[in-house]
Amino acid sequence: MKLCIAEKPSVARDIAKVLGATMPKQGYMEGNGYCVTWTFGHLCTLKEPHDYGPQYKSWNLFLLPIIPQNFGIKLIPNKGVENQFKVIERLVAECDEVINCGDAGQEGELIQRWVLQKAKCNKPIQRLWISSLTEEAIKEGFASLKPAEDYKNLYLAGNARAIGDWLLGINATRLFTKKFGGNKAVLSIGRVQTPTLAMLVQRQKEIDAFTTEEYWELKTKYRDVIFNAAIDRLKSLDRAEKGLEYLKVNPFEIVSFEIKEGKEKNPRLFDLTGLQVEANKKYGYSAENTLNYIQSLYEKKHVTYPRVDTTYLSESLYPKIEGILRKMTPYQDLIAPLLQEPIPKSKAVFDDAKVTDHHAIIPTEVTPSQNLTREEKLIYDLIAKRFIAVFYPECKISNTLVEAKVGTIPFKTSGKQILEPGWRAVYAKEPKEESTDKEKDKEEEQTIPEFVVGETGPHEPMIHQGKTSPPKPYTEATLLRAMETAGKQIDDEELREMMKNNGIGRPSTRANIIETLFKRKYIERKKKNLVATSTGIQLIDTIEDELLKSPELTGEWESKLRRIEKGEYEANQFKDELIQMVTELTKRVVDGKGKVINLEEEKPEVKEKKKREPAVKKELQSWEETQCPKCKAHNLMKGKTAVGCSDFKNCGFKVSFDIFGKKLSDKQLMDLVLKGKTSKLKGFTTHPENVVEGIITLSPEFLINLIS
Repeated sequence: MKLCIAEKPSVARDIAKVLGATMPKQGYMEGNGYCVTWTFGHLCTLKEPHDYGPQYKSWNLFLLPIIPQNFGIKLIPNKGVENQFKVIERLVAECDEVINCGDAGQEGELIQRWVLQKAKCNKPIQRLWISSLTEEAIKEGFASLKPAEDYKNLYLAGNARAIGDWLLGINATRLFTKKFGGNKAVLSIGRVQTPTLAMLVQRQKEIDAFTTEEYWELKTKYRDVIFNAAIDRLKSLDRAEKGLEYLKVNPFEIVSFEIKEGKEKNPRLFDLTGLQVEANKKYGYSAENTLNYIQSLYEKKHVTYPRVDTTYLSESLYPKIEGILRKMTPYQDLIAPLLQEPIPKSKAVFDDAKVTDHHAIIPTEVTPSQNLTREEKLIYDLIAKRFIAVFYPECKISNTLVEAKVGTIPFKTSGKQILEPGWRAVYAKEPKEESTDKEKDKEEEQTIPEFVVGETGPHEPMIHQGKTSPPKPYTEATLLRAMETAGKQIDDEELREMMKNNGIGRPSTRANIIETLFKRKYIERKKKNLVATSTGIQLIDTIEDELLKSPELTGEWESKLRRIEKGEYEANQFKDELIQMVTELTKRVVDGKGKVINLEEEKPEVKEKKKREPAVKKELQSWEETQCPKCKAHNLMKGKTAVGCSDFKNCGFKVSFDIFGKKLSDKQLMDLVLKGKTSKLKGFTTHPENVVEGIITLSPEFLINLIS
C-alpha cells in the first residue's frame, strides 16, 4: 500500500479522487492500492523552552541565552491534532511507501518532514511536486514523482529558518522583556518582525521631524503650452516677483525641439508580493486577505501555486499557454487578437534560469464559475488580465522634449503621447489610477504642437507657489516592496528581481509578519497608511543593537537561507552564527544600563505566558483549515459579517459574528463550531425574550440557540 500525505483535507480529497482512493475512512481515504491522509498545516512545532528543563518555565534574565544542545519537535497540544497524528503514525507503520504530497514549497516540506520524523518513518519516500491542483497537474505529478532526497536542502533551509526564528525570538523577547519591560509588558522581538517595525518607525520619525517650507517657481505659457523654468526653486516671494518682472520684459525663444519614439515594456507576471501590492493599491486589500483569496482560488483549481517569488514561467509551459488562453472564455474579446498568430515566446516571460521551485502565478485551464466571492473574482481578474497583457505587443509612445529661454533664464517642457497602445489595450476600460503628482501629470498630458528652433513670440509669465511635502507613510503595498528589497527604494523591475534573494522574510510569510505587528499593537492603520504607534516607536528606541533592527543584515540572513536551499551553505553554520549572535547580544544587554518603558497597549507578562499555548492553537485552527460541521466535505471561510462553508451555495452553513446583538470573538465562534457551544457570555441586547447572558449552542439542525 502507498501512503499519500497532503497538507489539507481538501487537497487530500482532490488527490484521492484522481488516484481512485474513494472509500472514506476515519482520517483518510482508501482505494486502488492507495491511502490518502492529511495534516492540518503544522501538526508539529519546535519544543518550547520548558520542554528542555523546568527552570525555563519562568522568565529569568540570568538563564539566558537558552540554547538547546539538540532542537526537538513535539505535537501541537490539540486533541484534533493528536488524533490525526495517530492515524498518520499507524498508516506509516503499515504502508510500503510514502508519497509526500505537501505544499510544494519550503514550509510545506518542513511540515511533512517533521510529521514523518515524529512518526519514525523508515519507509521509502517520494515527493509529489505540482504547481496547480487540476486533475491534469495531479496526474502529471504522479507520473513523474521525485525522490525525497532531491528536496533535502529545501527541508534543511526550512528547519534552519525555524531554529533561527526560535533562537532569536525566544531569547531576545525574554531578554528585552526582563531588562526593559518592568514586569508589566512583554516586548516581542522577531528576526523579521523587528527590522520591519524599524522601517516603519524610521519613516514615522522622518514624517514627524519634517518641516514644511514654501517655495515659488517661475512658469510661462507659450502657444497654450506651459513651460517651467529650469532653475532651482525660489525660497522667497520677493525673488519670484523680481523674476516675473524680468520675464515680462524679455522675449520667449525656442532653443530645441525633439521627438523620441520609445516603448513601454509589458508588466511582469505576478509573484505573490506583486499581487499583494497590486491588490492593496487597487482595492485596499491587506496582504493577509489577498493571500487568503489567492489560496482559495488555488484550492478551487483556478490558479497555479501562489506562494512564489518569481515573475517568470518555465520554458516547458510554453506549449500549454494557447490552451489556457482559449479556456478563459470571459476574456475572449481581449484574447482573440492574440490567437490570430503564434503566442510570442519572450525571454521576459519564459526563462528557466529565473524559475526556482515554481513559476509565476497564472490562471489554469479551469475557468471560474459564478460561485466565487466578489473578492476572489477581483483577484482572479488581476491575474487573468496580467497573464493576457504579457503576450500583447509593447506600448509604443512618443516623448517630446522642448527647451526654450526667456532672456538668460532656461525653460523646458515635455509631453508623452501613446502611438500604439499595445498591452495597455487590456486595461483600456479600467479607471485610471489616481496619481500622487497631479500637477506633473497635467503637464505631461499636454498636447505639444510642432515648434521650430529659433521661433519667438508673446508669452504669459506666471508664479506658481507650492509647499514641500513630507515623506509618504508606508502603505501595505509600499511596505511589502520595502521588505522585498531590504528597505532599498527600487522601482526598476529588473533590479528588484535581483534583490529578492536579500529581501526580508519570504513572500508567504510577509503578510503574517505585518499582521503580527498589528496584533502586538506596534502599528496601526490610518486609512490606507501604516503608522507606528508610540508603543512600536518606544520598542525600537529601546533596541540599541543594529543587528536586530537592520533590514540589510536580516536580508543577508535570508540570502544564506536561500543558499542552504541550493546546497551552497551549511545549515549548521547558519545555526552556529545565530547562536554566537544571540550569546553576544545577551551579554551586551544584561551588562548594559537598564530602563523601563511603559507599553500601555501590551498585556502583563503573566497573561502573555498563559496564552502562549492557546495562541498556537488559534494559529493552527484557522477558518480555512476548519472542516464545515454540516457538510463535512468543505472547509470554512471567514467573510465580512459571518463564518460559513466555502461551498455555501450548496451547503448553506453560516454563523454570523453578531448573535442577538453581541459580537463574538474568533475564539467564541470557533468553540461554537467545534464544540457546539460557547462558554457563558454576557451582553446580548436583541434577544426576543430579553435574555442578556447565557450559552450559545448549535443544534443538530445547525440552528443557533441561547440558553440562559
